[in-house]
Amino acid sequence: MVDEPMLDGAVSGVALSVLCARLESDGRGLTSADAARRLRRFGPNQAVPRYRAPLWRQVLGRFLNPLVLILLFASTLSAATGNLASFAIVLTMVFLSVTLDMVQQRRAEDAVDALRRSVAVTVRVLRDGSEPALPVETLVPGDIVRLAAGDLVPGDCRLLEARDLFVNQALLTGEPFPIQKQVKGPSAPTEDMAAATDTLFMGSSILSGSATAILCRTGPATTFGQLRSSLMMEPPPTSFELGIRGFGYLILRLTVFLVLFVLTVNVLFHRPWLDSLMFALALAVGLTPELLPMIVTVTLAKGATRLAARRVIVKRLTAMHNIGAMDVLCTDKTGTLTEAVIRMVRHIDADGQDSEKVLRLAYLNSHFESGIPSALDEAILSFRPLDVSGWTKIDEVPFDFERRRVSVLVTDGTDRLLVVKGAPEDVLRQSTHYDADDKSIQPLDPAARARILDMFAHLGEQGLRVLAIAFRPMDFSHVSARLGDETKLVFAGYALFLDPPKPSADSALRALASAGVAVKVLTGDNEQVTRHICETLGFPITGLITGDELQAMSGDALRARLAGVNVFCRMTPPQKERVLLAYKHAGRVVGFLGDGINDASAIHAADVGITVDSGADVAKEAAGLVLLDHDLSVVACAVMEGRRTVCNVTKYILMGSSSNFGNMFSMAGAALFLPFPPMLPTQVLLNNLLYDASEAGIPLDTVDADTLALPVRWDLTLIQHFMLVMGPVSSAFDFLTFYVLLHVFNAGEALFQTGWFVESLATQVLVIFIIRSRHLSWRSRPNPILAAMAAGIAIFGALLPLSPIAPWFGFVAPPAAFYLFLVLSVSAYLVMMEGMKRLFFRYIASSG
Repeated sequence: MVDEPMLDGAVSGVALSVLCARLESDGRGLTSADAARRLRRFGPNQAVPRYRAPLWRQVLGRFLNPLVLILLFASTLSAATGNLASFAIVLTMVFLSVTLDMVQQRRAEDAVDALRRSVAVTVRVLRDGSEPALPVETLVPGDIVRLAAGDLVPGDCRLLEARDLFVNQALLTGEPFPIQKQVKGPSAPTEDMAAATDTLFMGSSILSGSATAILCRTGPATTFGQLRSSLMMEPPPTSFELGIRGFGYLILRLTVFLVLFVLTVNVLFHRPWLDSLMFALALAVGLTPELLPMIVTVTLAKGATRLAARRVIVKRLTAMHNIGAMDVLCTDKTGTLTEAVIRMVRHIDADGQDSEKVLRLAYLNSHFESGIPSALDEAILSFRPLDVSGWTKIDEVPFDFERRRVSVLVTDGTDRLLVVKGAPEDVLRQSTHYDADDKSIQPLDPAARARILDMFAHLGEQGLRVLAIAFRPMDFSHVSARLGDETKLVFAGYALFLDPPKPSADSALRALASAGVAVKVLTGDNEQVTRHICETLGFPITGLITGDELQAMSGDALRARLAGVNVFCRMTPPQKERVLLAYKHAGRVVGFLGDGINDASAIHAADVGITVDSGADVAKEAAGLVLLDHDLSVVACAVMEGRRTVCNVTKYILMGSSSNFGNMFSMAGAALFLPFPPMLPTQVLLNNLLYDASEAGIPLDTVDADTLALPVRWDLTLIQHFMLVMGPVSSAFDFLTFYVLLHVFNAGEALFQTGWFVESLATQVLVIFIIRSRHLSWRSRPNPILAAMAAGIAIFGALLPLSPIAPWFGFVAPPAAFYLFLVLSVSAYLVMMEGMKRLFFRYIASSG
């Protein structure tokens, strides 16, 4: 085995040739042991490695929170003055809070990583004499890989073998046209992409042909990795991320204001500065939404895990919000609305008669084509075995989505033919003659052209997919196939295919429509076939645009027609992307479902990119959601799960912006007239810890059916209004409770703090039963786990002052009458909040 230093940096041509020769000669590639050693040395094969800080660093980062540090510092000063119990309790509360946050978030991240690995892009690699399909991340320099159409290039590598190889390097060069690659000789991969005809670069994809190549650079060392590292920018935040961030900033500003207010009041009233500082900092910790990132991550991860049970893999958690907000779904037709089990049913000539010549020409083209695997090719080859052993392939013009055809140059020693197969409109456009029923070749005059096109339209109306077959006799001096050869063709006839509608598509379309998601069909097929499929499924076509019509439209004209159009036919990949961007420009949240190489750009452009596990690597890499079953009905399930997830995150935030904010605001206000803090710092922290624990069941909660009936978008304005209305209402009740404690129970400092702790915890926790639904609370059942945790924490808080550990937190046992007051006051609070909630949402609904 060649030394590993040869693989550092830009490998020399001599060293690389030695390495290639040795690896090829033994036919085994790298051994597993060699690969494992190199993986440790070079790291995962990721252009920008995903890095997760070790657990100890994440824990340390949470302890380095400025509020926590100041609180620990203040409690240390308290311990220095002799109050060791207070220091120990504060330290315990902070540790438990950090642990709760860390455990939940770590479990959520592990679950998401496991889901992401389950749909990792793989490539065939020569290892230990076999060719397993391994995840791209595990490849190392020196690996020999086998590549075919649809594969992503897994690193910078040099070609060892290539057959009709065309690649797309648009991501690296911006050049949209295919680039042909071929073997030259021993050399290292060069960074001059224009001259690197024998080098494949990470970030490019195979359009046609096949190749064997040796990896020379992986991960950040690749040209793509260096480009990503030097120009790397975070992807633009989604509206959901912006909303969460905005809410955090809002609470932070309120926290700073309340802390400064409390400190100022206590200084003016000449209260002990250390106690005042401890209380103010505890108040800040209690009000700061430190649990918000964990709740968001856990809720999104729970939603992703539930989707995994429905065989939908979420690669990026933010896709959960986008799928819930999606109100337009653009989808391809094949495999989504149809079975994608394509059968060839007939082969006819220009007069509509069965033709053995058409079958033979179609078979020759599909047999020798080395491009993107096609279900139509498989249907042709499986229709009837033909003996083509006497024919030899000379060259090929690969398929691309602009020409929509593929040509192969073949010979049997007697004839040399260019055999063309493709979309009827495009093949007929290049045809000047046709093969008549009497075996003669006739000029394709306007009358004959119109007759052949009418036959094509009639076949489409029957739901048949049609491929045009043509040929051109070539001179024996012609030794290569070029684009310019696809002219003056002789039209031979049509190959006819049947792809029946999928039975489940009808119900899936109805489910999406009832959920407020407008389905738009974007297909490369012609309008006749598409109309037939839509009519069979009962999908009304409100408007139809073809690719040719779209090409002639301005951006304004397209946007003006979007609302009335739901079918787009004969679309090229750039046109699909243009339609998506037009919908996004109109303010819609757009999803795209596709699985081919031609769908990758549209998947990337969509707010929600969706593909299937059997799709092309480039499609899976671009997508946020991967379906393990090619079925539109699971997309409807994903929509509901995304909406449920966003609604549950919103519940937590509405709670924090009403009861929690109201309680903290009340404690700050109490500093104006109470000669003592309404709660001890340790009590505030304990209150916050128990409140956080009670919210762990929110990700599991159910959501009302009518709430899920329409797209759910993150609405920070609604949350702010809710906080500004419900927070002061909650505080008004709090001040009434203060009055009862002081003037009915004649509470001193310890009893007041005990009573207020129990009261505030119960109202904070139990208000989830009010806020979780916009309807009357008793008509919407919460998840049993959430109900048990909320009720359990409230009861635990009520009984805590009666327990042996009560003195640790400064609690005293309240009189029995207090618990009667507690039941009545909490009931009154919940009734009041129920009424205010109903009034608030009625006002919101009436104001639009």
